Amino acid sequence: MLRECVAEGPTFEDAVDAALEMLGVQQDAVEYEVIEEPSRKFLGIGAGRGVKVRAWLKDDFVREIESARIDDGATFEAGDAAQPATGERITSDARRAPSQVPDDLSEEDLDRVADTATDALETVLSSFGIEAAIEEYEGDEGEIILDVVGSDLAILIGRHGHTLDSVQVLISAITHKKLGFRYPVLVDVEGYRNRRKGKLEEISLRAAAKATRQGFPVKLRPMTAMERRIVHMTLRDDAKIRTSSEGEDPFRAVVIHPNKR
Repeated sequence: MLRECVAEGPTFEDAVDAALEMLGVQQDAVEYEVIEEPSRKFLGIGAGRGVKVRAWLKDDFVREIESARIDDGATFEAGDAAQPATGERITSDARRAPSQVPDDLSEEDLDRVADTATDALETVLSSFGIEAAIEEYEGDEGEIILDVVGSDLAILIGRHGHTLDSVQVLISAITHKKLGFRYPVLVDVEGYRNRRKGKLEEISLRAAAKATRQGFPVKLRPMTAMERRIVHMTLRDDAKIRTSSEGEDPFRAVVIHPNKR
């Protein structure tokens, strides 16, 4: 788990935002100090210098997160993926962990998947001290969606959904381990993912139109694996463009390329 980082930006607010993005938490979870003040151009020459800050997670926040353990030995960590007891890291990108979904699951099997995932999620919520209801329903592509509904759930989402993504990886790993096969289970918090999906689809379509109009690639901001997948899926049928993911996590981003006419 990344506990400290150095980030910079043109203003103090931008530098702090960059640090929070790197740590994957909200502002109340960190402490920070300015280590480099901004500088102005000398006689209008040069680019000047922005603000550089050092940010670190508060001790009580780290203790709270690291106490979130489950019965099979896995540990949930903010800003990072879950890791099983063996210490082998579980990647959140589907391309690194091919899914093995059986084709002939019965209704009883699906109920067992949902119950296993729900039990794991209830354990995580309990470790956070969160009292909330879990609503279960089927997604558009047949996935099981577990939507956490309650109050004061911001800690479960995290900045730009990073904490929720970590919970997602953890629940998927536990469910797979206990059942012996993979089945798509999506963890949401009061419809956050659905709202976020709509926003990402809008951003994707606007960026695709811009790339087509200007004839140059358009690079989106760094995104999580799940966010990148939404962009790729949104634009997969647009013959005028193609998409690719470039860079390394956590700075991996989707680039939209116009197809040559």
